[in-house]
Amino acid sequence: MTRSEDPGVQEARRRNIALLLEYDGSTFHGWQVQPISPTIQEVLQLALRKMTGDPSLTVKGSGRTDAGVHALGQVANFRTACPLPADTFLRGLNSLLPAGIAVLSAQEVPAAFDAQYDAHSKLYRYRLLLRRPRSPLLASQAWHIPYPLRRTAMQRAARDLAGERDFSSFRSSGCAARSPVRLLSRIEFRRRGDTLDLELEANGFLRHMVRNIVGTLVDVGRGKIPSDSMPELLASRDRARAGRKAQPQGLFLVSVRYLEIPPWPGQP
Repeated sequence: MTRSEDPGVQEARRRNIALLLEYDGSTFHGWQVQPISPTIQEVLQLALRKMTGDPSLTVKGSGRTDAGVHALGQVANFRTACPLPADTFLRGLNSLLPAGIAVLSAQEVPAAFDAQYDAHSKLYRYRLLLRRPRSPLLASQAWHIPYPLRRTAMQRAARDLAGERDFSSFRSSGCAARSPVRLLSRIEFRRRGDTLDLELEANGFLRHMVRNIVGTLVDVGRGKIPSDSMPELLASRDRARAGRKAQPQGLFLVSVRYLEIPPWPGQP
């Protein structure tokens, strides 16, 4: 690259690389770079800058995950003029990143692809541990609920949340989304031994929307909120009317789907 080279030519030489990431969020302060560190984005950018020699390289994720939240299939992309093959980024990053983060796949994608704005839908999973004794092994991966829950009541309430709705009642303060309307295409319950997984898929999520929904459904299961009150709660558009916010450690970003690129092998 020469000093007189046209900026458009320089940009045309830049490749767009997408990454599929898995991470344990319990030792990070969320995704986004911030004064409190480390964050997923921060350590990923530092590793990529070391590989490419580009001190200004930035990584964009499909969305921000909070401190303590995990990912099985976070998607991110970055642009670089570095000629290294995508597979080399895969191997190199996994040798540089801390144990809590792994790159599962790397591929070159169209120049216009944007991990955040091109996301068609996202799938989240929230795990509850339903037993009296706590679990040292699941302490960072599930919300421990030591009392009985009425699962039938929770499922009834969940059915009223599915569909295109105004989710203002499940939107935490500080949410920057322009519209509170989202299409929640499915919400399912899966019992496995002592754990209960809630899976939610939507075309997008508001700030803390999944955790607020799960916390509300737990309150339904405890009998604190009537199972038939979801339509009224949604209509109120009042966060104070909904239940508590679930703890972060039970939440996993399972997958992000795009129309422009095919799913990665092994994604749900």
